Amino acid sequence: MKAVRVFRYHEAPRIVDVPEPRIVNPHDVIVKIAGAGICRTDLHIIEGGLDEAFHPTLPHTLGHENAGWIEEVGSGVTHLAVGDPVILHPAITCGFCDACRAGNDMHCPTWGFPGVDGLDGGYAEYMRTSARSVVKLAPGTDPASLAPHADAGLTDMHAVKQIVPFTHPGSTVVVIGVGGLGHIAIQLLHALTAARVVAVATRPERAEFARRFGADEVVMTGSDGGYSAVMDLTNGIGADAVLDLVGDGDVPAQAIRMVRKGGAYVIVGYGGKAEIELLYAINRDLKVLGSQIGSYTELVELMELDRQGRIVSESQRFPLDDAVDALDEVRRGRVMGRAILVPG
Repeated sequence: MKAVRVFRYHEAPRIVDVPEPRIVNPHDVIVKIAGAGICRTDLHIIEGGLDEAFHPTLPHTLGHENAGWIEEVGSGVTHLAVGDPVILHPAITCGFCDACRAGNDMHCPTWGFPGVDGLDGGYAEYMRTSARSVVKLAPGTDPASLAPHADAGLTDMHAVKQIVPFTHPGSTVVVIGVGGLGHIAIQLLHALTAARVVAVATRPERAEFARRFGADEVVMTGSDGGYSAVMDLTNGIGADAVLDLVGDGDVPAQAIRMVRKGGAYVIVGYGGKAEIELLYAINRDLKVLGSQIGSYTELVELMELDRQGRIVSESQRFPLDDAVDALDEVRRGRVMGRAILVPG
């Protein structure tokens, strides 16, 4: 089968032929990929940015945002059948540790992360995962269109849930980064809170994109990252929560300044740094919350919101054979929502 694999850091991945995955354990499943979303994390992987965190063995197949159809199941899998449309939680977890028992799958200390930590992901025609990672979709569902929710939507879901306690009718939440994650986050904030949503955009077309998906206000980054505009909108008080989907350069430093006293800075994007004076954090009663992917249960909840039509994902499809070009389009910011690789 065809697969998009990273062989060396700082080099473009290559599309190569590899053996199809096989069932190894009783609870394994083989999924025929309908669509695999391209995440900016994939670009970081190619540049070696996650090597220190995950130490993946190269080469390996990219793709941690996957949906498709069940192709084969292990002997211990009884609730899934060949042909079932599915979306995949990005982690493979043990099911027995305290975190898994509590429903916090993403905190499993022995988890695997296909497409990221060296396990082969879904930039391929087929991939192997665990039945624990599979969310079954309604018959007739187009899995490809839902692939971005396996990470982009799920990450937003978990982050927005962390923001919920800081919101109330009349509160303000700022979303920094209007793209594959940002447009979903805006919708989830409206679905789960009564807050006013302010988006911070870098370009006019991004601003219009944010408005199309429900941003109540849009400000441009300007020379101060949008700080002055946010303070004007909040009468100098600041936002109840700031969701940073960028996290690069000086964005974190500017984002923290936007948070009102007692508010929360929720971090999803990465690459940058911010220095926080402890007295400032104490006097502001500042909450700094890192947010990774969400839980299996949150992915199920997200699929229900999608089924109800309360959230939609903007995407652009590319053939798997065009993966390298598609990655470059994402790198250059030319894909407004999410890019999806489609085999076949």
